[in-house]
Amino acid sequence: MVVIKLFLFGCNAGAGNTCQGKERKIDPVVSTEWLAANSKLENLVILDVRAADKYESGHIPGAINAPVACWITERDGLELELPEKEDLFSLIGACGITESSPVVLVSSLPGPDEPPYPLADSNRVADTLIYAGVKNVAVLDGGYDKWVAEGRPVTTDVPEVKAVAYTGKVKEDMFVPLAYVENRIGKAILLDTRDAAVYAGEIIEPYTTKGGHIPTAKSLPARSIWNENWLYKDKGELRKLASEVIGDKDKEVIVYCGVGGYASSWWYVLTQMLDYKNVKFYDGSAQEWTKYHDMTLD
Repeated sequence: MVVIKLFLFGCNAGAGNTCQGKERKIDPVVSTEWLAANSKLENLVILDVRAADKYESGHIPGAINAPVACWITERDGLELELPEKEDLFSLIGACGITESSPVVLVSSLPGPDEPPYPLADSNRVADTLIYAGVKNVAVLDGGYDKWVAEGRPVTTDVPEVKAVAYTGKVKEDMFVPLAYVENRIGKAILLDTRDAAVYAGEIIEPYTTKGGHIPTAKSLPARSIWNENWLYKDKGELRKLASEVIGDKDKEVIVYCGVGGYASSWWYVLTQMLDYKNVKFYDGSAQEWTKYHDMTLD
């Protein structure tokens, strides 16, 4: 069974935008209509990142399951860290993904009053694949929930996967360490993608001991990416949101959050949908920063 095979590699624990970048062959956000019409696209991989039990209860025909837990690890007491390159490449290969494979990520939707963790899950995996050199990564707008709500077909059949030896080239400068962020304070634009109340120090999240934000950071919550139905806002709205906070599009931007989930959503939107060229991802985020530094409320 494919799910079990994938677990061997260390699982612990608006649509319609134009393609961004010269290497892209599919849009970064695709609709359910697009996926239904292109389900037989050559070498397409539909990658369901929901938990295994949800996948086994029903999934999009042809989808394989590698839950988000497969794509992260814990290192030095930090959650949601990148796997080692060898482990990551083994997992990508086990999924049958090559550098040029079109990959569509499928997740669930949160409830009306729930945080958008499932959406951040698909963005996190998308970012990880892009880091590893996969060129045609997309997320399914509305996820599995929208697919089902529209009466589209589902199955419990698990497809055969032809594993490959993945040999991509990682983007070494995409994820940056603590020392890099320390050196860029006051030079780069830091984006805090947590909820506004967390940024302001009104709420202290469980994986940090200090409230507030990294000095000079600006607030751009991940929740603002989606509308009230948890669909991606159109590109014009997203561009306006980003430009109002970032200003000069050519400036270096460093995104962070609590542990590396929400930040993945804005990294994806900025680089894949809005064509920002100089966006770094501080994976350690607040959980690491607060081990060594204070936050600020300014």
